[in-house]
Amino acid sequence: MIIPLVGIGVDVHAFEDALELPEGQGTPRNLWLAGLEWPGERALSGHSDGDAVAHAACDALFSAAGVGDLGTHFGTSRPEFKGASGVRLLQEAARIVRDAGFEIGNVAVQFVGNRPKFGPRREEANRALSDAAGATVTVTATTSDGLGYEGNAQGITAYATALVYRTPAS
Repeated sequence: MIIPLVGIGVDVHAFEDALELPEGQGTPRNLWLAGLEWPGERALSGHSDGDAVAHAACDALFSAAGVGDLGTHFGTSRPEFKGASGVRLLQEAARIVRDAGFEIGNVAVQFVGNRPKFGPRREEANRALSDAAGATVTVTATTSDGLGYEGNAQGITAYATALVYRTPAS
């Protein structure tokens, strides 16, 4: 009998402030979210590209498989992941989960934020993240009706749920 295991992941990133840019970096980076670049949108801060959606998906996979978390595998002590794309991290997370003897059923992610306007690029994001994970990843978005740091455009929160199951040989 195949018994699915469910994991959850949450990731929060603040928007980069132009005043916080390192000296010599004159222009802000573009936002990377849900595996896509969003030209003209403020970037999220972070050790990697700050893609809260991809990071939450990674953490949900790690949680379901019981193999640690984002910090365990991609933390700030790992310089090779500095500036890494969320897609790269999700590819690596999927590999780690599969190497631990699991297959991925699916990952669902919802992010909370007023920007970017997500609906027009939803299918593109779903494809990018699904390709990275080698399994279905779906993303939804909502606002917080102007409440909290998301509503004040200070950052984004992403919540993810992943379903994995042990492969028969494991």
